Amino acid sequence: MAGRINDEDVKAVRDAVPIDAVVSEYLQLRNAGGGNLKGLCPFHDEKSPSFQVSPSKGLFHCFGCQEGGDTITFVMKIDHLSFSEAVERLAGQAGITLRYEEGGYNPSHQRGERIRLVEAHKLAAEWYAEQLATSPEAETGRVFLAERGFDQAAAVHFGVGYSPQGWDHLTRFLRGKGFSDKELVLSGLAQEGRRGPIDRFRGRLMWPIRDIGGDVVGFGARKLYEADNGPKYLNTPDTAIYKKSQVLYGIDLAKKDIAKSSRAVVVEGYTDVMACHLAGVTTAIATCGTAFGTDHIKILRRLLMDNGSARVIFTFDGDAAGQKAALRAFEDDQKFAAETYIAIAPDGMDPCDLRLAKGDEAVADLVEPRTPLFEFALRQIVSRYDLDTPAGRAGALDEAAPVVARIKNSGAQHEVAVQLAGMLGILDTQFVVKRVAQLARWARDRGGKGPAPERGRPGGGGPQQYAAAPAAPRGPALNLRNPVFATERELLKLALQRPELVSPAFDAYGVDEFTAPPYAAVRQAILDAGGAEHGVQDPQEYLIRVRDAAPDDTVRAMVTELAVEAIMLHRGVKDVDGTYAGAQLVTVRRRAVERRIRDITSRLTRLGNHGDPSELASVQNELWVLQQYDQALREHGAAAL
Repeated sequence: MAGRINDEDVKAVRDAVPIDAVVSEYLQLRNAGGGNLKGLCPFHDEKSPSFQVSPSKGLFHCFGCQEGGDTITFVMKIDHLSFSEAVERLAGQAGITLRYEEGGYNPSHQRGERIRLVEAHKLAAEWYAEQLATSPEAETGRVFLAERGFDQAAAVHFGVGYSPQGWDHLTRFLRGKGFSDKELVLSGLAQEGRRGPIDRFRGRLMWPIRDIGGDVVGFGARKLYEADNGPKYLNTPDTAIYKKSQVLYGIDLAKKDIAKSSRAVVVEGYTDVMACHLAGVTTAIATCGTAFGTDHIKILRRLLMDNGSARVIFTFDGDAAGQKAALRAFEDDQKFAAETYIAIAPDGMDPCDLRLAKGDEAVADLVEPRTPLFEFALRQIVSRYDLDTPAGRAGALDEAAPVVARIKNSGAQHEVAVQLAGMLGILDTQFVVKRVAQLARWARDRGGKGPAPERGRPGGGGPQQYAAAPAAPRGPALNLRNPVFATERELLKLALQRPELVSPAFDAYGVDEFTAPPYAAVRQAILDAGGAEHGVQDPQEYLIRVRDAAPDDTVRAMVTELAVEAIMLHRGVKDVDGTYAGAQLVTVRRRAVERRIRDITSRLTRLGNHGDPSELASVQNELWVLQQYDQALREHGAAAL
């Protein structure tokens, strides 16, 4: 096995790669105040952002699911990597050469599986691109692109390549780079043949599929030759790094503009993404050989931040398959806070064909929001019924009313219900409005405790999917209205975030001065890490030491939470300064002194007049000292600590 990564190099990686830069590759971050940033948590579904990042401390924490940690932890969790793999990946981004304490530098074949598979895909993408640019055989691919309006510069921009027709050209190339046959098969770049691994993709135009972080994780391959008996498009099979339901083609190029403009355009194919981007629609993305589904929504929601003014525009072919895809997309519509629209060219052309026929402006015009997705779904439903008969109108209402009930805006819901009555030719408009309102109430109840109507029954067929109740946080539940707990929390936040304001006094505080068990555990972790005074010289290293000193994940999560959470200033207090910190120190200490005074007073009562005189005198003396100390704290504040 490869040796342990040198501790200094791990620290260098943490320092070199800002946590906000890493997290921003996966979700949109906005200002949360106090130097922190916030966004929608990538580790659980939520409607309002509870995920916070502290660039100054190099930490993240979700106040919803309690996930938290540093830059390395984030990469480990988001990409399912081991500690070493995450450090290696970040080191590669920062250009840092890692040292290993056992065995020197890390041999390439010993690196983590994910790192190896990503590296194989990176080399494969570069090799395919070179083939397209220089190989005489690839002329067929170059012609294919040119006929669709894509020149060499476009091919380079999107990394398009060509896989030769031979059996094992790529396999031999990657073997020469040190990859084993097992790795090539695991990567999906090769498959088992009669005499060993052979190239999975042969004689095809190749589109590299990248994850949101920009790593190539798979390929989409387009058939070019009639002799090829395979499907028109062949994608990488699911592997350790590629799940087709969890990737969006073009997301690496589109993510910044999606976040900036709060708008995403979902198209159907690789060439459609290319056409849109070249036409100036740089928010276009596509699925990779699968229907647009829940995992794709999660990716977009993190970028759109569930902004109510955000827009998601679906473009589908005007044929029956395209209409079916649009209705399938509508099934997940309620999972967006964004408004969803559908765009279908009048002549049924996709963006690639439209750009060829009518130019860039026609593509840009196509994706301007026109028809709300729910309206399209309603028209498709109504068109299937004979509205000239009472039975037809009733059937259409039974199927269409649940669609209207799913409209998020209650005012728009009422208005569309009136429109539906007109579409169906039902004169009693209020009857339709009441039916929709009833279904909407059922939907809300389903999210809570109420029953849901059964599909297929009159008046039934309400929303099929509802957000699951959030998982209970793993961290300990505390009643923060209790002023004792609240003050202890604030003091610990100061000790973790602003140690220079509470040191060295804080380090003299006992663990028993914190009455909430979780806070006592955090105090112990700070103690075990060497005390808050260490945080004055190197705040980030200090937080790492405290987290490492935590006895379990629950305490570690609490440390991260307290290190990221904003310090709550009292009314009338403007700044977190020495005066504010001193007030917290004094409050926690006075409460500890008062508890000790009560204990001693109780002991004196028990001793009464029959106790040992020397013991009685000792206890009375301790009580007097504590009372004097309490008075000094009252009169002089932090100066008496």
